[in-house]
Amino acid sequence: MDRDKDNLIRHHALHTPSAIRARLASGPDHSYLRDFTFGAIDGLVTTFAMVAAVAGADLSPTIVIIVGLANVLADGFSMAVSNFLGVRADQKLLQQARRSEEAHIRLYPEGEREEIRQILMRKGFAGEDLNRAVDVITSDLQRWVDTMLTEELGLALHRASAWRAALATFVAFVFIGLVPLVPFLMPLQALLGLSPFAVSAAGTALAFFLVGAFRARFTEEKWPVSGLETLAVGGTAAFLAWLVGALLKDILPSG
Repeated sequence: MDRDKDNLIRHHALHTPSAIRARLASGPDHSYLRDFTFGAIDGLVTTFAMVAAVAGADLSPTIVIIVGLANVLADGFSMAVSNFLGVRADQKLLQQARRSEEAHIRLYPEGEREEIRQILMRKGFAGEDLNRAVDVITSDLQRWVDTMLTEELGLALHRASAWRAALATFVAFVFIGLVPLVPFLMPLQALLGLSPFAVSAAGTALAFFLVGAFRARFTEEKWPVSGLETLAVGGTAAFLAWLVGALLKDILPSG
């Protein structure tokens, strides 16, 4: 009961006129959960896929360490750069669309006013309320353009930071992607009579599950379901890589 009361008080404080005004003025908060999750899952999949392929081919553990570390750093950087460029491309598309709408308003103001009118009509405005709303929106160029971008083109006005998105991807890829390599770098499993690959597989499976469970905290999914879903996807990719290594080890020349 106390927790419900505290939540009620907190939500009430967030919905006072001043709090709402400040929140709207600052713009929406961007979540980088997608970038982190994407980097973590891909780091686990690609690194363990390489470990599984090498293990399937019965190659030296030294090769696992060398290729694995190179994979984590190179692929992590590549993914971060790709994410950075993708977010930057979205930002440039928004800027281009804004310039295009500004040009349309200069060249065809009546046609653009009619577009605003029809957008508002679809929202239920009519009569004098419709006329006043059209006049208010079209009296300010930025407000006019913003309305066209969101309502006509379906674009979000506030975009995520390209640098933060890239950093979230890189950090998740590198640190989570190192999990499959830890047993080969720290041979503690030898004291228990376990193979590095077995410990790597178990650690990777646990990491897949935990990443999925962590994602569920922010997506209102049930954490066991989200964890098992992520484990199933990653495990399938790893098994396919191991299968390729096992099938090719007797085909490719050993020297």
